Amino acid sequence: MGALTLTTGQFMQAIQVSAYRSPKKQELYLFVPQADGLEKLPKELLVMFGQPQFVFDFTLTPERKMAREDAVEVYQALNTKGFYMQMPPHEIEKLSNYAPPPETLDNIY
Repeated sequence: MGALTLTTGQFMQAIQVSAYRSPKKQELYLFVPQADGLEKLPKELLVMFGQPQFVFDFTLTPERKMAREDAVEVYQALNTKGFYMQMPPHEIEKLSNYAPPPETLDNIY
C-alpha cells in the first residue's frame, strides 16, 4: 500500500474506516476509524445525525477513489476530529449529473 506525504510532512498510512448513513437526511454519511467505532463521537453529532446505519467498511489509502470526497481530506479529518461527515450534494450538483437536453425537440412528433 502506498503512502502519501501530507502538507504537514506526515505520511498517510492505510487505515480501516467504517461508513454510516444518516436516517434523517438522504446522502448524509459519516466516516469513522473502524478501531474507534461510534463511541468517541460527540453526543451532539449523533443527535443531529440520527442513529447511524452501517453501510460498509473499507481501507482508506491515498490511491482510493471516493465518490465525492478527496481521500487526503477524509484522512486528515479522521486523524484530527475522529470522524468525517460527507454532506449531501447540492441540488445544482445533482442536476449536473443529468445528460444535457437535445438541441432540438423536433423528434417528439
